[in-house]
Amino acid sequence: MKKNILFVMPSLTAGGGEKSLVNLLSHIDYEQYNVDLFLLNHEGIFMEFLPKEVRLLPLPESYHLFVLPLAKSILKLLAKGKVSLACNRLLFTLNNKLSSNRIRSEQHNWTYLAKSLEIIPKKYDVSIGFLEKTSTYFCVDKVEASKKIGWVHIDYDKLGMDPKLDIGYFRQLDHIVTVSEECAAILKNRFPDQQSKVEVIYNIVSPSMIHKMADQAERNVYNKREDEITILSIGRLHYQKGFELAIEACRQLVDRGYNIRWSIIGEGEEREKLERQIRELGLERYFHLLGLKSNPYPFIKQADIYAQPSRFEGKSIAIDEAKILNKPILVTNFSTAKDQIHDGVDGVIVDMNPTAVANGLEKLIQDRGLRKTLVSNLARLKLGTEAEIDKLYSLFASR
Repeated sequence: MKKNILFVMPSLTAGGGEKSLVNLLSHIDYEQYNVDLFLLNHEGIFMEFLPKEVRLLPLPESYHLFVLPLAKSILKLLAKGKVSLACNRLLFTLNNKLSSNRIRSEQHNWTYLAKSLEIIPKKYDVSIGFLEKTSTYFCVDKVEASKKIGWVHIDYDKLGMDPKLDIGYFRQLDHIVTVSEECAAILKNRFPDQQSKVEVIYNIVSPSMIHKMADQAERNVYNKREDEITILSIGRLHYQKGFELAIEACRQLVDRGYNIRWSIIGEGEEREKLERQIRELGLERYFHLLGLKSNPYPFIKQADIYAQPSRFEGKSIAIDEAKILNKPILVTNFSTAKDQIHDGVDGVIVDMNPTAVANGLEKLIQDRGLRKTLVSNLARLKLGTEAEIDKLYSLFASR
């Protein structure tokens, strides 16, 4: 008899967690499992990659009304006689406005958002909150399941979350999954009474799929000029990703006479700030924000160097993908960098400042022997993680 599994996720817009979920769903054995998916937003560039076997659950009318712009939301809720929910909508906005910490604001706003969401009527064998915060809270509060699993895709301490809120939810989970050994150590240290629940399951990446998709584009996606060095970074336009460091490093490289084109694939709340910085530093010709790409692999394949100037990461899928496509890689020394890169062997790790990033990239540009060594070492690695799905099956089966 098939087991009934529910995954919970805010959306399938761009992001490492979102891509990780789509990859995982593409590898599940649907002969053994019926899979439902609950999303708070049914839009996003990864929606088209959902396997046909996955059943997308509908959202309640009360939630649709709750997420409308404030004035419209309150008027429509009051017209429906939902006075209490209208008050919660107002408190939701006030909390967002008054909070100086967006991450903690999202955590504490669950109190208000939850009122707009109904308990899922179906009982599941396993429910999985596939992203920290809201997904996990929904999994605990709104789902009846024999087993509950929460996923943490990030360095918990660096994200700045409120552990006092999370501990109450973590105690109601059967397993807490994270994406690297370093992330697991951080969780065990932060929540010592939950250590036995912490498991590591790497993000699933498929080399065969990545190579196939990398060839599904024109030969010159960058419109590359002669003798131009192309550098690529991928990530949400957010403080976490350190892209303002990249822009400053780009200015230094241009000042040193390098003909570079640095592109970023991603979207986010810092776009306007980054565009302003690009203009102020006169880098419109050299630094480009490309927005979202449902297939970033041709851009990775055709780049000369992949750079990840992040302040913190869990386990970056983009780095794994760049490794699969045998790109020389530069990363900053965020806490989990050594989980993915061995400095001087399959990439370069530098300090987290613009000059160090510029110096590291200059070394990769100048030192052809180093680039050749990195690429050669990457080509010998077995980088597919499809077998990680078996770890998840084991959690499904455990008592």
